[in-house]
Amino acid sequence: MTYDRLVCANCAGPVSEGRCPVCRANRERLQQSGPFGGLSLAAVLTVLVLLMAAVALVAVNQPA
Repeated sequence: MTYDRLVCANCAGPVSEGRCPVCRANRERLQQSGPFGGLSLAAVLTVLVLLMAAVALVAVNQPA
């Protein structure tokens, strides 16, 4: 789940806006959850599709 859909229990605002100290702390924690923690699902899927296309191009261009 990405943090842009989370709602803060402290201020009832989106965590991505960082309205209160609790929101800001959780936003920072979620962004630091690994090298791919800040990527959305769409970005991960886009990278995966591009890698698959690159592999397909290399496979097609192999000499027989």
